[in-house]
Amino acid sequence: MSVFEVIQRLPDVPTVKRVSRALAVLDLILNEDEDILNFFAFDARWSETEETALMRDGSGNEYSIVFSPAGAFAYGFDHESPMSPYVNGMRTWPGLLDGVPEVFHGARDEPAFSDAVPRATVCFWRTTDDTAWRCGPVQDVAKDGADYLFEVIADGRPEAYLSFAEDYYEVALDLEAVRHVYALMPLTEYVVTSLNRQRRLTDLADGIAEIGYPRS
Repeated sequence: MSVFEVIQRLPDVPTVKRVSRALAVLDLILNEDEDILNFFAFDARWSETEETALMRDGSGNEYSIVFSPAGAFAYGFDHESPMSPYVNGMRTWPGLLDGVPEVFHGARDEPAFSDAVPRATVCFWRTTDDTAWRCGPVQDVAKDGADYLFEVIADGRPEAYLSFAEDYYEVALDLEAVRHVYALMPLTEYVVTSLNRQRRLTDLADGIAEIGYPRS
């Protein structure tokens, strides 16, 4: 699937934000190695008006979704894609950034997502006035990486994260505990230890605050 199919599957902005926050908390609980970045992260303090969901897989693939009062703006980067600027003379793929609304130009030009040009093979957005996600008139997008990058977000179900995490972390997880986090219900010691017996709620306080997950 290319970006055109992915944006048809994506839920609305509030749901994408809720799921993104949940993914970050789940990875915070499961990843005990402080030297390894969490696969999914969420920064509720990105700016005074913005929050950001991040994915970094450790192999060079990533995404960012900036949530603002104007809506949401997303980049995805598949480092093996023929659409990568690194194999195209440090130029973004034709059409990738065409049509980005002015309200998202700050996110579009954010230095954290750029190396002279945006690290992006995927780009899409949705304003508060839009009834659907949108993207530019990108050509030849069969290998943009959108399906892999945004698979868990586009699916939107706790079962999608369960399948991902059981493969990635090589552990069996309690689906009810995952559902609890997806619903953004306050964390309890029982939920945390159901997901990772080595973790305690007090260990997660700083990370939970950064993510902006509801407290009890």
